Amino acid sequence: MFGMLNPVSAVTSQLPGGGDGGDEGDKEKEEEAERERLEAIREAEDRRKEKHRKLEEEREGMRQGIRDKYNIKKKEEIVPEEVAMPDNPLMRKKKTPEELAAEAEAEDQDEFMKLKNTIETQINEVKQHIEEKFHILSGGKCVLQ
Repeated sequence: MFGMLNPVSAVTSQLPGGGDGGDEGDKEKEEEAERERLEAIREAEDRRKEKHRKLEEEREGMRQGIRDKYNIKKKEEIVPEEVAMPDNPLMRKKKTPEELAAEAEAEDQDEFMKLKNTIETQINEVKQHIEEKFHILSGGKCVLQ
């Protein structure tokens, strides 16, 4: 009427899923931009790793020069073997029934050994207590074997 725009059509064209249907082109552009962003991140990470590798090589060269100068032996590096856990626990390797049974048996053995050690400790304490009491009552002449 008076040169006014329809406010409903102006709002719906800005909403996701509303408007003229140019979403396919937008989605492709967004996907391409995301791929480029991820590639740029990977490249930056690779450059960073390479830079640090080179710096560590230089440092190791300097360290070796000092070791040679002062006749110092290089310490053996003990690298603990760790199983790399995946970032997503749902993606970890599934255990076989044999592995599950072995773990359950190991847990049972651990519990059994703890119980056994506790009982042996208590028996030894009682035995020692009895020996002390018997020794006092007998005047120290009798030996319990």
